[in-house]
Amino acid sequence: QVQLVESGGGLVQSGGSLRLSCVASGRPFYAMAWFRQAPGKEREFVAARSWTDDREYYANSVKGRFTISRDNAKNSVDLQMNSLKPEDTAVYYCASTLHLAATMRTRYEYDYWGQGTQVTVSS
Repeated sequence: QVQLVESGGGLVQSGGSLRLSCVASGRPFYAMAWFRQAPGKEREFVAARSWTDDREYYANSVKGRFTISRDNAKNSVDLQMNSLKPEDTAVYYCASTLHLAATMRTRYEYDYWGQGTQVTVSS
């Protein structure tokens, strides 16, 4: 069974930086991703990393500010968040899939999820 362990959430001022980490265990995976969900809103795609072609995928809202990276030895994926804005405030979830994902950007393509970690950006 795949398990995802997240860390790094917290409170940061607008313009600051934060780094999230997610470690996977249990079974090999095809890709890992980060999603986020604010109160009253849909869970939305943030970034993804493929293990087969090593490609990176980003939502337009975070492109140029966030960077997703992987560590094969540790089976982990990190999300470096720079120039944070109050609009980035949300619960951030780590996700993984064992199968081919057509777009990498849809929550329905992922099979396993972490518990979520709160990120709060103050103005």
